[in-house]
Amino acid sequence: MSFKILFMGTPEFSVPILKSIFESKHKVVEVYTQPPKKKNRGQKTLNSPIHEYAKKLKISVRNPISLNQKEEIEYIKNLKPDIVVVVAYGKILPSSLLNLKDILFINIHASLLPRWRGAAPIQRAIMNMDSETGISIMKIEPKLDSGPVMLQSKIKIDPNLNYGELSNQMSKMGAKLILDALELIEGNKAKFISQKESEVTYAKKIEKKEAKINWVEDAQNIVAKINALNPKPGCWFELYGSRIKIIKAKKIICEGKPGTVLDEKLTIGCSKNAVQILEIKKEGKHKMTTKEFLKGNKIKIGLNLD
Repeated sequence: MSFKILFMGTPEFSVPILKSIFESKHKVVEVYTQPPKKKNRGQKTLNSPIHEYAKKLKISVRNPISLNQKEEIEYIKNLKPDIVVVVAYGKILPSSLLNLKDILFINIHASLLPRWRGAAPIQRAIMNMDSETGISIMKIEPKLDSGPVMLQSKIKIDPNLNYGELSNQMSKMGAKLILDALELIEGNKAKFISQKESEVTYAKKIEKKEAKINWVEDAQNIVAKINALNPKPGCWFELYGSRIKIIKAKKIICEGKPGTVLDEKLTIGCSKNAVQILEIKKEGKHKMTTKEFLKGNKIKIGLNLD
């Protein structure tokens, strides 16, 4: 038995999962994604990664501004999908859509629910220095990421991994897990277990102000934040009026005044221990090692970066 599947997703994280479903026996009847966005001050309009990939697969793409319209509900109803698979779509599905009969709505979420419900589960797990995370496949309910869970798969978080690297690993995990889920649903073996509300934590959206380094923090927390926000939006500090983005850094066991350059390797003092910057990116430039950066940018020991 093959299912007719409506796929809803937007970022690169969703692409391997769409690919996995497309290459299976199931049929993707349509893809929904966020509308194209303007980049570089309106110079160019860019489709989402899922939009571009769906075009390669020659799957029809739809990107409504809102799903909470009668014509959109009717359109989906007329598609007659058996299952709607949602992966980082970026829109909350309204009750009027979820109430359509004979359609199962499932979501692939990048955390071990009920931990880290919300918009930035991978970043928050890294930032919080969690030892593990994973993929959850759940039935969608009107409340955010609150539905009963049918499958989970765990992964250890290597403290040296950044968001982009961990996200890539988890996306591949999700691509496998969705096929396991569809097989269980097909065999009427899917069991949905309610989440424990007492264990809920929320992964709120990353705010721009979080990206600026606050040296009056523990070095370990700062390194975790650098990893969590790499590659986007990227943690940064100011140097002679320019923004400097930190690509890679490590904790150093030593003491120094927070925000002060402690040595010629660009080690910066923190409230506890210090952060040594390993890779760096100046505004408008390519990323480079700190050693390369310091050849053309003299920074005196004792300089305060606050």
